[in-house]
Amino acid sequence: MTGDRLLRTFLAVKLPGRVVDLQRMLKSTLTLKKGNLRWVKPGQIHLTLKFLGHTPRETIPDIIAALRSVLESTQAFESRLAGTGCFPKPERPRVLWLGVTENRDRIQALAQSVDRALEPLGFPPEEEEYQPHVTLARIKYPPKWTPDIGEFLRTDYEPLPFQLYRVELMSSELFPDGPVYSSLHTFTLQP
Repeated sequence: MTGDRLLRTFLAVKLPGRVVDLQRMLKSTLTLKKGNLRWVKPGQIHLTLKFLGHTPRETIPDIIAALRSVLESTQAFESRLAGTGCFPKPERPRVLWLGVTENRDRIQALAQSVDRALEPLGFPPEEEEYQPHVTLARIKYPPKWTPDIGEFLRTDYEPLPFQLYRVELMSSELFPDGPVYSSLHTFTLQP
């Protein structure tokens, strides 16, 4: 299969613009050295429900059909961003994230439903339990320097509510200065 027939796809929930202000505030908690840590661009901050990966273009209509029944029959709900964290561990962070609280179990159940809907199309379920989070930054490895993220992890902020009422099937093109996202389809949850 040629590269132009493949898309790099994922399912995402877009977040309110106030997340950008929160990211800006959290940036100030880190002592950084250039080139070691890459912040997610403000317009690209989202909650990923599922990363599909390389996806043949011709399967996009089947993916949309499989997800339509799951997503469009789900009731919209509110959640909140609260807390900070990192993967895999504070001594060797690779991803800095915002936590998701309130209705976390509903988001996890929705992700499981998405997994079940896409499995017949060749997209296997995740091996590890889905952990809802919002990636703010990635640290390159091997690092020239590992930032001290202690203050980032201790930062307290007012929980930020968001509505989960729309899910986007997105494509991502990778470029040297970061990915460019495009929406392939929007699913609207039940009011």
